[in-house]
Amino acid sequence: MSKIVIEHLTKIFGPHPEKAMKMLEQGFSKDEIMEKTKHGVGVADVSFEVEEGEILVVMGLSGSGKSTLIRHINRLIEPTAGKVFVDGIEITALDHAELLDTRRKKFGMVFQNFGLFPHRTVLKNTEYGLEVQGIDPAIRTERAYQSLKLVGLEGWEDTKPSQLSGGMQQRVGLARALTVDPDILLMDEAFSALDPLIRRDMQHELIALQDRVKKTIVFITHDLDEALKIGDRIVLMKDGRIIQVGTGEDILTNPATKYVERFVEDVDVSKVLTARTIMRAARVVAFPGDGPRQALHKMKEEAVSSICVVKRDYTLVGQVRADSANEAIKRGEKRIEGIIEQDMVTVNAEDTLNTLFPILAETDLPIPVVDDNNRLMGIVGKSSLLSALAEGVSNGNA
Repeated sequence: MSKIVIEHLTKIFGPHPEKAMKMLEQGFSKDEIMEKTKHGVGVADVSFEVEEGEILVVMGLSGSGKSTLIRHINRLIEPTAGKVFVDGIEITALDHAELLDTRRKKFGMVFQNFGLFPHRTVLKNTEYGLEVQGIDPAIRTERAYQSLKLVGLEGWEDTKPSQLSGGMQQRVGLARALTVDPDILLMDEAFSALDPLIRRDMQHELIALQDRVKKTIVFITHDLDEALKIGDRIVLMKDGRIIQVGTGEDILTNPATKYVERFVEDVDVSKVLTARTIMRAARVVAFPGDGPRQALHKMKEEAVSSICVVKRDYTLVGQVRADSANEAIKRGEKRIEGIIEQDMVTVNAEDTLNTLFPILAETDLPIPVVDDNNRLMGIVGKSSLLSALAEGVSNGNA
């Protein structure tokens, strides 16, 4: 079961949304509805799911509906139509008391403007969510200390917000959200007010933090580079509607519309596309017990000048070159064990293309792509990399 499920969510701003709803169903645009009804379309028939432990980024330009959408998840905004479920519970059907209880237990929210109390210390700001819940002071202080340590602010507990940099203030906001130990973090343009260098640091911090806490995070941004950096998946919005949902690579390599194409056209694909995108299958492999003639035959069969050597479970052992196999044949050797090159560099499937440049510059052999157990997944050659960069996209078998 998905952690969050949103079904046909629509929000019309205005006192009489009925006419605007009918126009939406008939396909009228946001601007046309505003012109004819003076009602604003915040979100229009939006449906998607968020998996547990996922960072889902909702992105779009100003007015796309992304901030309106996130406020429906914990029902800070009431929908005109549609449903929101969290852990199978219909948030949109809860009464006031149930909603408050669910917000306190399920959600933490981090805003763009930090929202810290200037008269409170960092520790007291961090405790605030538990204080509202009536949690024992000793318990909330201990949990606040733990959260501040988690975000790298140990030792700053007695400081006032005015004494902190913007990035540190945002860390306090994040710690405050984490202190209530929510299942779900809602982050609305959380890093947008930060200087570029601090913003980049916070993006790295969030990724590292998520590796430790494994929260479900819905992150709002208007910045494509930020979305590509931190999102497991991206929901791209325009005029209140979802234009495309997918991984960063999905959106870069298979844009759903001309609008998406224009949106992503200036992205440096080398920083986003990964080895998985451009690797090709190692259609033939050699085994340590193979003879040099056998290995050479496999290479000729595929018109390649080298071959990966693997164990029977595809654990990578090394690589053998065609000229080495020919020399071994001349020497009368019966096995390839003596000509296996084992000092090759390997990459992970999620390594970005810009990390491959220096590796390929130092070798004339394809780079093996391996999983966490060093099992061979595929290979990347210079031609694959150059083709992907030249096209700006990958067809998966370059």
